[in-house]
Amino acid sequence: MLQVSVIRENREKIVEGLKKKHFDKAALVVDQIIEVDDLRKTTQGQLDALLSESNKASKSVGEMMKQGRTAEAEVLKAQVSASKEQEKELKAKLDQAGADLENLLLSVPNMPHDSVPYGKTPEENEVYRDWTGDFPKLYEGALPHWELARKYDVFDLELGVKITGAGFPVYKGKGAKLQRALIAFFLDEAEKAGYTEILPPHVVNEASGRATGQLPDKEGQMYHIGIDDLYLIPTAEVPITNLYRDTILEEKEFPVKLCGYTPCFRREAGSYGAHVRGLNRLHQFDKVEIVRLEHPAKSYDALMEMLEHVAGLLDKLELPYRILRLCGGDMSFSSALTFDFEVYSAAQERWLEVSSVSNFETFQSNRMKLRYRDENKKTILAHTLNGSALALARIVAALLENNQTPDGIQIPAALQPYTRFAMI
Repeated sequence: MLQVSVIRENREKIVEGLKKKHFDKAALVVDQIIEVDDLRKTTQGQLDALLSESNKASKSVGEMMKQGRTAEAEVLKAQVSASKEQEKELKAKLDQAGADLENLLLSVPNMPHDSVPYGKTPEENEVYRDWTGDFPKLYEGALPHWELARKYDVFDLELGVKITGAGFPVYKGKGAKLQRALIAFFLDEAEKAGYTEILPPHVVNEASGRATGQLPDKEGQMYHIGIDDLYLIPTAEVPITNLYRDTILEEKEFPVKLCGYTPCFRREAGSYGAHVRGLNRLHQFDKVEIVRLEHPAKSYDALMEMLEHVAGLLDKLELPYRILRLCGGDMSFSSALTFDFEVYSAAQERWLEVSSVSNFETFQSNRMKLRYRDENKKTILAHTLNGSALALARIVAALLENNQTPDGIQIPAALQPYTRFAMI
């Protein structure tokens, strides 16, 4: 959530920046925010003045009664009583202005970083780092991963449909072991990079979803448990970042580096077609997430460090990849700057997104009241960042396809200590 003070001081820049995210109502909503904030401030001033006068009058009533000026005291007492009704009206007006202001602020996406390119579709994203190596050369008759799954019995989509529905695969045998190996590998690499592992709940309340920006923007993409008013998590970002909701850190505590493995649940409504076959688009998938809380002056250095961490994982898995800087129209509601990693799927001959790494600056921390205390004891909003390191489903798809041979599927050397086998 953008800060009102920032909006007021940088109106033109905010309106212009939000055009990158194709927030068509930017000028209108920004002006409404300023107008409602003015009303809130004016009402607060009126209420404060009225309360001050009432307090003075109440003291005067007491003094008059002591002095035996009963008639005068009763007149003033009646005036104080009448002002109580005005106080109630002003408090109600103030509460309504506060609620209106919050709702307006919640409707505004984060300001994109200056480096975010203009554009509306994924095709307009900028290639930040391209793949310069060789692509896998497959043997004649090579198969896409959903056919390899049948051939080697590593996962079963039909069984998932039977017990749950489409988009919930069942991993079997060495396919299940490959999942477990990747999770352990990613967590170990995160630990080596200084991240503390967290095993969070897999459901969150509305306050947590609102704090990280999933609500009210993405209700349709989240699974809602109506009877308990809880949500299945779309990513570990939500519960892990919310560990620090309503927290004031000391400046010396930066950086806070956390990681965690969770299943992720996404409704992905409206996703159909050949491009989402197999593991390409699921309702449930496993992911290791890295989360950082940073000093504002260091958050973009941290973002670059996170990029190199994810790149290092893909290098060790021997997967061709490229990095995209997302255009404004393809970014999330909450992000200020996002880089996507895509791995090349040799059998499908297409790029598959496997990670997003983002800096949210103060957007999430303002919603969740995550602050730090500087050397002057002033409290300042922290910056939050997160990234997939990595999402498993499409990694598994690429590993199966790119490493297939006539004799089976080879396991990258870095994973073999975790799988305890070299070939499927």
